[in-house]
Amino acid sequence: MQLYDGLVALAPSLGARIARAAAVLEVHGAVAALAALEALPAAATAGYQPFHVVRAEALAATGDVRGAVASLDRALGLTEDPGLRAFLVERRGHVARRGA
Repeated sequence: MQLYDGLVALAPSLGARIARAAAVLEVHGAVAALAALEALPAAATAGYQPFHVVRAEALAATGDVRGAVASLDRALGLTEDPGLRAFLVERRGHVARRGA
């Protein structure tokens, strides 16, 4: 966490802040990660695919399957890379099956 805190302090880019939220998810849990993500400006995150992927993982960790699938759908809509699309489609299926 200290490395991400330092990165955000030196270069507070959207990417750095989302990477920090992913680390928060691993270290402090989904609720803390969602809080970190929600603190980011919605106008900046709406079209930023990594935000939606990290948000989906945090929502899935809380058991919010519907929200996680919706976030993955949004991420898929923002993804052109075929390899990443394939990964996200697979991840979406896994999350959706968990909720079935």
